[in-house]
Amino acid sequence: MTENAWKRWPSREALSREGVPRARRALAWTTRAIALGALIGTTFANSHLDGWGAAAGVVGILVCAVAAWGFWRTTLEHRLLPSLALLTLLLMIATVGQGAGFRVPALVLWCGCAISAIERLPLAAALPVTSVALGAYAAVNNDVWLTTVATTAGLILGGYVLRLDAEARGSAHRLLAQERAARAAEAESAALAERARIARDIHDVLAHSLSAQLVHLEAARLLIERGADRETILERVVAARGMAREGLAETRQALSALRGDMSPLEDFLSELVATADGADVTVTGARQALRAEASQAVRRVAQEALTNVRKHAPGAKVHVRLDYGEREVTLDVRDSGGPPGELSGSGAGYGLLGMRERAELLGGSLEAGPDEEGFVVTLKVPV
Repeated sequence: MTENAWKRWPSREALSREGVPRARRALAWTTRAIALGALIGTTFANSHLDGWGAAAGVVGILVCAVAAWGFWRTTLEHRLLPSLALLTLLLMIATVGQGAGFRVPALVLWCGCAISAIERLPLAAALPVTSVALGAYAAVNNDVWLTTVATTAGLILGGYVLRLDAEARGSAHRLLAQERAARAAEAESAALAERARIARDIHDVLAHSLSAQLVHLEAARLLIERGADRETILERVVAARGMAREGLAETRQALSALRGDMSPLEDFLSELVATADGADVTVTGARQALRAEASQAVRRVAQEALTNVRKHAPGAKVHVRLDYGEREVTLDVRDSGGPPGELSGSGAGYGLLGMRERAELLGGSLEAGPDEEGFVVTLKVPV
């Protein structure tokens, strides 16, 4: 046992009643009250005391009760000197009681002080107090020496067992508090992650919708500058209004997806390519359910890729392929290429960058770049 162990107090959780079931505490107090009542009743019944002697005995009992409660409080606060002073007072009361004829209460008080010192004080301070208390008990007790030695050894062992039990209960209480704190932190972290996911989903929907609107509005601006006819300009404005409506619909769909109410991914891709000229979709592999985050990532990448085709290679043929693998789902969007559109310079270019970050958060990857004919976007997310 190290020096620190000798000087270390039992933990506050061990010294308090925290972690002790209410029924167990009630049973303990009931048992103590019954034992104390029986001890007091037997003592006064066997002692022929006059009025003043009985009054002194009652006062002594009350003082012992107050001192014991004070000792419990001072040890709970880890205040060594007051605790030792109160134990000294109790030992002195036991000595006076022994001289006044209260032999049995004195013996019980000495034994209680010895056990309480071991249970609630640092061992370096408890051992001297226990030695004094048990020495007084052995000096007064009239049993044979072997019985006295066995009793004192049992009292020391019992006090130390109570100390270990209290420490174990205190450790369990601390672990429970730490577990609750960890669960609270985990719940808070999950809430923050969910908020971030919702923010990403709404951002991706709005970014796609606004980018598509920008394509048509920029086209309308160019047409106005070139003096195009009214019908052509109106067509672009109506298309921009349609994209705004689609953006609102996609926002509602994203919110529905966050609530777990989303259409099958294959149906979504079919509807998406139906609105794009010269686009088709192919689904391969055994279809399986995806996490909401993975499904949303596939949808947003497909939308962003088709928007980029309309912006940078209008009129190009687009083939969308969705492949369900054993461990990951692959979305491949490739176009046939073509001359750059008038709006190829519009936009900030952050769409695919955001999609790549989303894929990496899911443990997947996104690759985008030119191939032999046109441009290819490939998304892989784990199942």
